[in-house]
Amino acid sequence: MSAVTLQMSEMEGKVGQEVAVSPWYRITQEQIDRFADATEDHQWIHVDRARAKSSPFGGTIAHGFLTLSLLPKLTEMSFRVADQKMGVNYGLNKLRFTAPVPSGSNVRARFLLAKYENIQGGVQLTWNVTVEREGNDKPCLVAEWLVRQYG
Repeated sequence: MSAVTLQMSEMEGKVGQEVAVSPWYRITQEQIDRFADATEDHQWIHVDRARAKSSPFGGTIAHGFLTLSLLPKLTEMSFRVADQKMGVNYGLNKLRFTAPVPSGSNVRARFLLAKYENIQGGVQLTWNVTVEREGNDKPCLVAEWLVRQYG
């Protein structure tokens, strides 16, 4: 599956549509451990394999913020805006971690463009993003993500 290429001028016409779905992406224990080190969040459910086996999840799970931090990577794998010079995160209006992501899980993101707004020098896009875990009916993350793109 290759990334969809779009132009900024096309984006307004995509409001209300699912623009892209990323390929599956595996979250490894090594990533979880590195994220724990980077954020100094070594909560046992993420890094203590032996203790986590007796948890309700049956093993370690990814940090919710690790799953969130993968949005740029999942975006890159899904679509690109060819004529943008720069894109920046503007924030999140809504974010929920709705299901755990066990180590070794495959996740993917669905990107629905909810809103398009002109701003000075570019556009602000509001994405309804859903991150799914392979083999699970319930999404693991839902967010309203604001991104600014400049052309």
